[in-house]
Amino acid sequence: MTEIFAGRRLMVDKKKYALPNGTRVEKIAVHPGNAVAILPFRADGACYLIRQYRFVIGQYILEAPAGTLNPGEEPLDAARRELIEETGFQAETFVPRGSIFTTPGFSDEVIYLYEAHGLTPSCLYQKDEDEIIELVRVETKDLTEMIRDGRICDAKTICLITRCIGASR
Repeated sequence: MTEIFAGRRLMVDKKKYALPNGTRVEKIAVHPGNAVAILPFRADGACYLIRQYRFVIGQYILEAPAGTLNPGEEPLDAARRELIEETGFQAETFVPRGSIFTTPGFSDEVIYLYEAHGLTPSCLYQKDEDEIIELVRVETKDLTEMIRDGRICDAKTICLITRCIGASR
């Protein structure tokens, strides 16, 4: 393996892989670390998304609160922390909704999906200085249409909504 880049959150390497058919190939792989995404539900049945500025694409998008696991951190602990950091709410209950591979063609990132219930304001709320986030209340009944018409275009959020809404039907 040859390390190409190592940063605070991301590592890129080049190494040889053996494919199931016996062929050996040299590929570049990105290792961003695993993450969580949370769909927080309000007591009235609505939910929260965040409107966040993403500098890489140069625009704001609607997405589920999410973030990277710290080294050694369990996904549920990261979900608790990220919910507070991005929304200012803590949750009484977290329901696991599985996980997804974000881009398995070149990355090993896994995002663990959760829905959260029993929201109350957290005294630990403190925004990260490099994040521009606005909390947005959304009617749950509107989520599917928002995916269909492109107002929600973030892949992890689409997967999370599909897992949460599909699980309740």
